[in-house]
Amino acid sequence: MDMSFANQAICAAHICNNIVRLASRVHPVPPKIDHENSRMKPDAMKIPLDTLTEEQKIYLSAWQEGT
Repeated sequence: MDMSFANQAICAAHICNNIVRLASRVHPVPPKIDHENSRMKPDAMKIPLDTLTEEQKIYLSAWQEGT
């Protein structure tokens, strides 16, 4: 729930900072904000994140369809 509130607060700040450029409509959460918010939670909890190996990156990029 805290991440949802954080997303709302960060998005509210984004809207305030970009009020001139944004049309008056419902906007999706910008991916950059969503990714940053999801990155901050483990950092705040001192949880280290693994990074993909080069082999894993190649494997993931080779997927064309489901399993």
